[in-house]
Amino acid sequence: MKLHLTYNSKYKHLWLVLTLVFLTTSFNLLNAQEAKEPKVGLVLSGGGAKGFAHIGVLKVIDSLGIKVDYISGTSMGAIIGSLYASGYSGKQLEAMFNNIDFEELINDNFPREFKPFYERENAQKYAVSLPFDKFKISLPSALSRGQNVYNLLYQLMIPVNDIRDFEKLPIPFFCVATDIETGEAIIIDKGNLAEAVTASGALPSLFQPVTIGDRILIDGGVSNNFPVAELRAKGMDIIIGVDVQDALKDRASLKSAPDILLQINNFHTINAMKNKAQFTDIYIKPDITGFSVISFNEGRNIISNGAAAARVNLNALLELKTEQRTSINRPIVKPIDSVKINSVRINGKNRYTRSYILGKLKFKDENKISYSDFRKGVNSLIATNNFDTFRYNLEPTEGSEGYNLSGTIKDSEVTTFLRLGVHYDGLYKSAFLANLTKKRLLFNNDIVSLDLILGDNSRYNFDYFIDKGYYISIGIKSRLNQFNKNVNPLLVLEEGSPLLAGLNKIDAELSDFTNQVFIQTIFKKDFALRAGAEYKRLKITSETIIEDNQSDEIVFENTGYFSLFGNLKFDSYSHPFFPKSGFYFNGNFHLYLEASNFNRDFEEFSIAKADVGYAFSFNDRLALKTEGNGGFKVGDNSTTALGFGLGGYGNNFINNFYSFYGYDYFDLSGDSFVKATFTLDYEVFKKHHILFAANYANIEDGIFESGEWLSSPNFSGYAIGYSLETFLGPLEGKYTYSPDTGNGYWFFNLGFWF
Repeated sequence: MKLHLTYNSKYKHLWLVLTLVFLTTSFNLLNAQEAKEPKVGLVLSGGGAKGFAHIGVLKVIDSLGIKVDYISGTSMGAIIGSLYASGYSGKQLEAMFNNIDFEELINDNFPREFKPFYERENAQKYAVSLPFDKFKISLPSALSRGQNVYNLLYQLMIPVNDIRDFEKLPIPFFCVATDIETGEAIIIDKGNLAEAVTASGALPSLFQPVTIGDRILIDGGVSNNFPVAELRAKGMDIIIGVDVQDALKDRASLKSAPDILLQINNFHTINAMKNKAQFTDIYIKPDITGFSVISFNEGRNIISNGAAAARVNLNALLELKTEQRTSINRPIVKPIDSVKINSVRINGKNRYTRSYILGKLKFKDENKISYSDFRKGVNSLIATNNFDTFRYNLEPTEGSEGYNLSGTIKDSEVTTFLRLGVHYDGLYKSAFLANLTKKRLLFNNDIVSLDLILGDNSRYNFDYFIDKGYYISIGIKSRLNQFNKNVNPLLVLEEGSPLLAGLNKIDAELSDFTNQVFIQTIFKKDFALRAGAEYKRLKITSETIIEDNQSDEIVFENTGYFSLFGNLKFDSYSHPFFPKSGFYFNGNFHLYLEASNFNRDFEEFSIAKADVGYAFSFNDRLALKTEGNGGFKVGDNSTTALGFGLGGYGNNFINNFYSFYGYDYFDLSGDSFVKATFTLDYEVFKKHHILFAANYANIEDGIFESGEWLSSPNFSGYAIGYSLETFLGPLEGKYTYSPDTGNGYWFFNLGFWF
């Protein structure tokens, strides 16, 4: 009995040992199976707009629920890869990129309302602006500073803004840039994510180099456009590679210098891809034939081609998915829509004061503002053209709501510019403009500008301005303006003059020499209030009236006028000539105190006038601009030369002259007027406008005293025209007609008005 029990115990122990061995082996097998789940890396090449194909690939990867463990990218691959690593899905990226105006983004075309008043005027005068140093003309270091790109990326990356180690992003990430001094490929995996990606995509000649630490960096595609080996070194088992690089072109396709230069640039990267492609496990090559690095307006088609290329590799992707047990559902990431700024700290401001910078940023400490207003403030600072870049961080405030804004600003090294323009219109005729602009001449925040205008009517403009933003700014202006035109004789002769007998028009030559000294302040962010003193020398002569014993020239006016003036201006038009949104107001008041020389019977008088406009859009193509103008004179009425004149078409009339469709230049005159204009602008194709306009007016002496300004309009006119936006300025042709007279006039214009 005792042996039997011992025998059974031995078998029980053996059974327990076998069970334990089986469980241990099964556990180890399960662990081994889990350990075999592959680490998946994704490498995205550079390629400019062709990189939109990456988004199509990501959409397919998302639809299969494939988990990506690490991402590397260069240039556009870095931009899209970093956003995907930050948590955005392929569908979100598609929606975002399809709604971006890439022309505005790449060219640093800041919306007009962000620019200071001075820069708004410059933007609508000059066709070409070149750095000019030591009497040598040079070319800009790049077409764009890349500030708009940084602004967009930073906003999108705010949800991961506090992460400085890119391995700690929702998906670990690194990108490649190139050290411009050594040609070395630099792996960036720490720091400011938006800044790192901006450096990786800084295509030479298109974007300025980006300085990070002690390195000056440009596009990573120059040195390593497909960082697959570096990704494999991160421990990846399976690598998906997406290649959007061009193939080498044959001789039939190399028809221009840019084509040849691009071919030379592609030698290195394309030859390198022959070896790099074999290091990928799933190689995806979208069809980017017919697309270029700047085909941003064809983004939808490029994304579709990327998705199609991914589906060609669907079997391999499905096989990869079967090796993964983790199912990925990417959450929707939402950038913040408002920020509270608790403090502002700016580094690197060598020449400009803190108050100047804060005045341009237009927000103050401890204010909660929309992110749209935050971006407007940043753009307003850069739009001064006094700075090359502004790299900023929003750092969460410990223990309280909001952010501390810290940034590094880099002053522009270029302070002197040569600017050029050409123009033709029916009043000033042909003209060539050469401008010399110098910033920081006497003070850090001053600017001096001289326009020399040569042509049928030579002119000049001189401006000096010390810009102190919200504080009191100081300015000096001097201008000589002249033209020769048939005008209404009531503009130069008093009513009842014997010289008026039988005259409908006088061929008059007008010369206006105006000098101003003024102070200016900005309030409510966008209103400019100006007050100052003015000396105007006005001369009007004619050779059309010849009397016995007199020379050929008759002098109608040759007087120097001294006045005090005030001006209030607001301008939020989205475009100076073809606005689709915005409001405009410009009110002026002049008190004329003294006159010298010719006008011996001068008595004090004043002139007040105001221009107001509002533009809105019905859709992306159709906009309506409504305008109202009015003015009156108070006091002595003998000085007719400063009265109001209507007629013709133009945007640079001097004194109190206004355009009016249906009439020739200065056909209508009086000491007071009201006018309304309605312009329907249909943009048939991008930058091609068809315009329909109607204007109505009352103009006469004393219409505000008599109440005539409230009556139905006495004058009307209509216009139809075509306008094309060119780099020189608008190219316009308009036919105008008035039912009052039955007369029609053609007006042609080329170039910005100056």
